[in-house]
Amino acid sequence: MAELRELELWQVDAFAQRTFEGNPAAVVLLEAWLDDATMQQIAAENALSETAFCLRSATGYELRWFTPNVEVPLCGHATLATAKVLFDLDPALDHVSFASKAGPLEVRRGTGGLIVLDFPARPGQRLEAPPGLARALGYADGDIQDVEWNGEKLLVEVRDRATVLAARPDFAVLARLEVVVAGQRLPAQGVVVTARDDTSGNASGKEPGSAANGDGYDFVSRYFAPRVAVPEDPVTGSAHCMLVPYWSERLGKNEVRAFQCSARGGEVHGRLVGDRVHLAGHAALYLRGRIRC
Repeated sequence: MAELRELELWQVDAFAQRTFEGNPAAVVLLEAWLDDATMQQIAAENALSETAFCLRSATGYELRWFTPNVEVPLCGHATLATAKVLFDLDPALDHVSFASKAGPLEVRRGTGGLIVLDFPARPGQRLEAPPGLARALGYADGDIQDVEWNGEKLLVEVRDRATVLAARPDFAVLARLEVVVAGQRLPAQGVVVTARDDTSGNASGKEPGSAANGDGYDFVSRYFAPRVAVPEDPVTGSAHCMLVPYWSERLGKNEVRAFQCSARGGEVHGRLVGDRVHLAGHAALYLRGRIRC
């Protein structure tokens, strides 16, 4: 029988100022890459939307992300969680470079405890709503205002924040959802539902950040990805790579404040910088331990 390895694992609540909010991610720091099957098994055992595996390299760090059933090319909240771990381990560190399948990713300490991700913008193109999309989200056809597709995710704009909150997805249908582009049928990895924030405060009744003072948010969203075993993701950095360009254009400004109004909820500060987006959020350490595999 092969000898079991022990690996350190952290669990971090990303895009949250306190535990039990935001999006929990597991972080495993490695001295050498594990085989893909083992990393997938660890992610499945963690049963979180994402587990990040991070390996130090000569020029910085390499980073990969796994849901419970598949590796994904980009994940925002698990990147933020990984940076939180590295910054906590080395208080003098103020910047981290990650090599990833999505290209180079830069992360730095921001002001007020924020961690700032420099990610590729992934804007979409307008698309006719796929047949059955409204019903799959629990909506009437008239609830949908606009649909965009960026080759991976569908963005669905609805009338208002109340409509975002009212979504009751049929996850079995969404897991099979496809779009037709230039005669090709393509699988939708996820669907983000969004609306301009039409009220002060935030979507969950919690009071993170300055929304407690009535500033409100520029937009709110929810994200559903049952195809990759994430029925509803609490806070989704990669979705904001699409949301920030979308709302920056419509609102006529490059800096936006967003709230993802899942049950846990989380705040994202976004800035559009050319073909990049800067996504900033807080992170709270929940646990540190060791796993055997």
